[in-house]
Amino acid sequence: MKKISLKHIRILQLTVILSAVFLAMSMTGCSSLKSASSEETKDYIRSTDFRLNTIVTITIYDSKDESLLTQCMELCDKYEKIFSRTASESELFQLNHRKLAPVQGHPHTYHISEDLAELLSIGLSWTQNSGEAFDIAIAPLTELWDFTSETPSVPADPDIRDVLSRCGIQGVSIDGQDISLESDDTEFDLGGIAKGYIADRIKDFLVSRGVQSATINLGGNVLCIGAKPDGTPFRIGVQKPFADRNETVAAMDITDKSVVSSGIYERFFEEDGTLYHHILNPKTGYPYANDLIAVTIISNKSVDGDALSTACFALGYEKGMDFIEAIPDTEAIFITDDYELHYTKDFDKNIVLTETSE
Repeated sequence: MKKISLKHIRILQLTVILSAVFLAMSMTGCSSLKSASSEETKDYIRSTDFRLNTIVTITIYDSKDESLLTQCMELCDKYEKIFSRTASESELFQLNHRKLAPVQGHPHTYHISEDLAELLSIGLSWTQNSGEAFDIAIAPLTELWDFTSETPSVPADPDIRDVLSRCGIQGVSIDGQDISLESDDTEFDLGGIAKGYIADRIKDFLVSRGVQSATINLGGNVLCIGAKPDGTPFRIGVQKPFADRNETVAAMDITDKSVVSSGIYERFFEEDGTLYHHILNPKTGYPYANDLIAVTIISNKSVDGDALSTACFALGYEKGMDFIEAIPDTEAIFITDDYELHYTKDFDKNIVLTETSE
């Protein structure tokens, strides 16, 4: 594994940060971001809470109906009860551990909810399209690494090799709401796409209630509904390397799109001087060691951005860039291990970006 100091990684957290402001402003530094934020405090309603094992923030700019915020948080709770890999009462946990009753006459087929069937279908599609660089059937491996533990450690190599044989989508098929699993070992981890799917469903809900200007932030997965009430885009910043979290290296004008990042900073630990991050290679069983620090995807649907950010990171800079540039209506920023930012070829045609520092 590539050695990167923890001090630098903590400073280098290149996650997207939301700065949805109403004032016309030049991006000259964190002080202007803060002042703009304070100016807009009377122009929106917002709810922030811990949901989906992350910080969830919903901001609505064209409605004062506080009940909408409550219902958004309730949607997070609803979907966590479906998609959680670890909660024993969740539908996914029940499926992974074969606690659901099989379809009569079909011992390896299970009838599942519409939401779980839809998300698994999306996940299977991206798994196949990425050549399994992104893989939703990797739960045995993620359970072994357990990055959520208070004292995570590198698993023994024989244990890694053992669980690799249980990973992969071979023998998995979905027909409507019926899923067939030929192997009893197949288990799914939807952590790479669930937040994106949930963000899309929250957007659907708010739009159905007449909301036309809002932002949904699920732990850094940012989905914009429309633009600001004055018609100008929202501003999404990419954090500056080796700087305070309030400093940005670039800011994008975003209208009615999703911005999602994946990178080595999200979950990691250090052992014997080596950093191990949570984006695992289903072919080796170890974290990907390539030329990337982070990938940011700008797409119409957040679920696609979620899957693509992981897939492009897994593929590495060159293959990841080729992969994303073949996907319509989608742009990306790749941050390589020399801390340079690289953009898809049509990025500047579709996204207005402002450099905020040298």
